[in-house]
Amino acid sequence: MTGLAAPKQGMDMTVTPTEIEGVFVIQPEWFEDERGFFFESYSKRRWEQHGLYLDFVQDNHSRSAKGVLRGFHFQNSLAPQHRLVRCTVGAIWDVVVDIRAGSPTFGRWFGIELSATNRTQLLMGPEFAHGFAVLSDIAEVQYKTTGFHHPAAEGLLAWDDPDVGVPWPIENPTLSAKDSTNPSLATYLANPAFHYGETA
Repeated sequence: MTGLAAPKQGMDMTVTPTEIEGVFVIQPEWFEDERGFFFESYSKRRWEQHGLYLDFVQDNHSRSAKGVLRGFHFQNSLAPQHRLVRCTVGAIWDVVVDIRAGSPTFGRWFGIELSATNRTQLLMGPEFAHGFAVLSDIAEVQYKTTGFHHPAAEGLLAWDDPDVGVPWPIENPTLSAKDSTNPSLATYLANPAFHYGETA
């Protein structure tokens, strides 16, 4: 894209890279008073001012009870998705795992609490498996994707793989039948969906 970006107006946001390349913490500014609060949860113009050029095409919304764990999920190169995740009711511990074969951080994870209170968002590229655990009595999670859901492209990774070693903050999580039998990182590596340095 060429030309000068429009000057910043109104509320801004902070974009913080994590220690894993391709994963960013997004913190919008917000206004709050005795009436409540307001913030821009997403602004294409604002994102482009921060060098983020992504076209989101689908919004997803889930509701889960305390102790539910969803993940790890991704879509392969048949239908890759950047995902922008936030929690709009309650709180979750959100985790991504680097699944780029050959990456210096392959198999490493990044976790952060997302909540309706902190309004923090997590942005990840397609080459990351994503999961979360519900910390509050109820949590509603909303996330934007740059690709449509495609069942044939679905990929899974075990939530409790010791080679990844995520220290989940809940014990005996409630899992779907599918998530209780997800493949290990070693199994994934035998036929990886993504390779470091390749663009999804």
